[in-house]
Amino acid sequence: MIPFLFGILVGVGLFLATSFRVLREYERAIVFRLGRARKRPLGPGVVLMLPFGIDRAQVVDLRTKVLQIPTQEVITRDNISIGVDAVVYADVASPADAVLRVESYLPATLQLAATTLRAIIGRMELDEVLAKRAEINQEVQSILDSRVEQWGVDITAVEIKDITLPTEMKRAMARQAEAERERRAKIIMSEGELQAAAKLAEAARLIAGQPAALQLRLYQTMVEVSAQPNMTIVLPVPIELLAGQGGSPGTLGQVAAATAAAIAAKDKAAVPSLTAGSKDEIDALRGQLEERSKVPT
Repeated sequence: MIPFLFGILVGVGLFLATSFRVLREYERAIVFRLGRARKRPLGPGVVLMLPFGIDRAQVVDLRTKVLQIPTQEVITRDNISIGVDAVVYADVASPADAVLRVESYLPATLQLAATTLRAIIGRMELDEVLAKRAEINQEVQSILDSRVEQWGVDITAVEIKDITLPTEMKRAMARQAEAERERRAKIIMSEGELQAAAKLAEAARLIAGQPAALQLRLYQTMVEVSAQPNMTIVLPVPIELLAGQGGSPGTLGQVAAATAAAIAAKDKAAVPSLTAGSKDEIDALRGQLEERSKVPT
C-alpha cells in the first residue's frame, strides 16, 4: 500500500512540476496541444499546461526590438556609391501571427528592412539622400509596416544612422561648399559697397549745400591723422584757397604745406583751432594764411 501511495505522490509531483509555468509581464506563450495551436496565447503569470509533451509552448517577447541594419552599399541614381547604416524599432502586436505566419519574424523583418532601404535610396540622387533623411525614414517605415503587418509585427520607427561617402566625393563637396561661401561673401561685400555708395552720395549732396562743411571735414581729418606718429601726410588744398585774393598760387601752396607740417609736428601755437564749426573761423584761418603769404621768404 505504501509503495502505491508513494508512486501516486511522485506522479502528482511530476504532473505539477511539468504542468505549471510562470511567464513574465512582457511574455506570451503560444501553446501547441498535440501539434495544434490554441486560439489565445497564455500569460502573464502562472499558466497550466498538460504534461508529458501534450502541451508545448513557444514564448514570444513583446518588448520593442532594436534591429541594426548592417552597412548597405548602395549606388544612387547619379551613379555614386555610398554606405548607409540604419536601425529599425519593431513591436510584436500579435504573438500568434509572429509564430504561425513566419518562420523567424526578427530575421525576416531585418532582411526586408535592408532590401527596402536599398531600393528607396537607389532611386534617389546623392543630394536628395543627404537632404531628405526624414522623408526616407518615413517612406521606409510606411513600406515595412504594410509588409510585416501580416506577421503580427508593428514598425514604430526607422532611423538612418550614418551615410558614408567616398573620399573623393568628400573633397569635391568641401570645394563646392567653399566656393558657395566665397560667392555669398562677395555678394554681401558688393551689397555693402552699394549701400556705402548711396550714403556717400547723400553726404555729398548735403555738403554741396554747405561748402564750409567740406573744409571743416578736411581740417578735422588733418587733426585725426596728425595724432599718428611716423606717417607721411598728403594734404589736399582746395583750389579756391590757392587762387584767393592777391596771393600767388605757389606762395599760398607753400603756406598751406607749412600749416600741414605744423599740424603733423603737433605745433598747436602755429595753427589755430581746427575743430570749430562756424564759417567765421574758416574765414579767419584763410585770412591768417594770406597774411603769412605776404611775408618775404
